Amino acid sequence: MASRGLRILGHNLSTALRTHRAPLRACPQLMCTAAQQPNNPESEEEKGKKRGEESAEQLSAEKAKLEDQVKEVTDKYKRALADTENLRQRSQKMLEDAKLYGIQGFCKDLLEVADILEKATQSVPKEEIKDQNPHLKNLYEGLVMTEVQMQKVFKKHGIVKLNPVGAKFDPYEHEALFHSPVEGKEPGTVALVTKVGYKLHERTLRPALVGVVKGT
Repeated sequence: MASRGLRILGHNLSTALRTHRAPLRACPQLMCTAAQQPNNPESEEEKGKKRGEESAEQLSAEKAKLEDQVKEVTDKYKRALADTENLRQRSQKMLEDAKLYGIQGFCKDLLEVADILEKATQSVPKEEIKDQNPHLKNLYEGLVMTEVQMQKVFKKHGIVKLNPVGAKFDPYEHEALFHSPVEGKEPGTVALVTKVGYKLHERTLRPALVGVVKGT
């Protein structure tokens, strides 16, 4: 009986020991899990920070790209405005020139008429213009009146006669036929006008044909 009691006591003791050892074996697993848990939030935080940095870099790159596009569009817009303004100014200048110089061809044709009238009045002997010769006198006075009226019309439309005797020679308004020394005259000045010239506003219609004083 004693031997049987000892066996039962030993079996119960082994069972009790196994029961107490099971929690001990579970403890290391709990400790490992507890030790690993603090690392997970830190890892997630780093990942979030990294994703934030990548997003910031991407946004910065997109911002720079958009700024470049805005700058390019702005430059194109400014150039287009400048081209449009230049075109407007050129068109306005062409329109003004057309108004001023549209009659240039017609005026050139009238210059020959003015030359003929001037020669006609100059060819009449002044001593023959008297009451005893009424026909010649009336003809002469009619020619003079016609010439005066034509010059008034010329002036009204911006046509100016060029008769530059004594003026400084200007290659834009005068055409030199000869150069000759003239006593008492400054070299480079106009000594003689063989044919008067004309200007339409600021543009020379016909240069005056002149003789220029030559330096000795």
